[in-house]
Amino acid sequence: MDTADRIEKHRAVLSWLEYQVAQTRATIERLEHEQAEQARRHAQAVRETRWKVEPSRAERGRPTLHRGDCGQYERGGGLLDRQDVQTLLGEFPGTRMCDICRPWGSLGIDKPPAQANRPDDVEFP
Repeated sequence: MDTADRIEKHRAVLSWLEYQVAQTRATIERLEHEQAEQARRHAQAVRETRWKVEPSRAERGRPTLHRGDCGQYERGGGLLDRQDVQTLLGEFPGTRMCDICRPWGSLGIDKPPAQANRPDDVEFP
């Protein structure tokens, strides 16, 4: 076998290896995308099964309870589990519940009475 034939065979092997590397990189990229999507779905599932509390802006106002995935209150705070919510409702029986996400349904409790903003809810200094 002469040198030209050997060079050609090595180029063919190199070409095949480059193809394999490209295929492997594509597979890794696809798997990383799937992993990120699974993490996103898991985080969404956790938010859907938890709750969050919106503090009152008024000094003597009442906090508002939201489902973890409610878009009405996006800022701060961590997510609460069922035991945390029971503690909250025990300590703050006047806690409002969001009329948009309706957290009472996911908690398995009755819908609270109408919660319209009444002037006596907030005390101004």
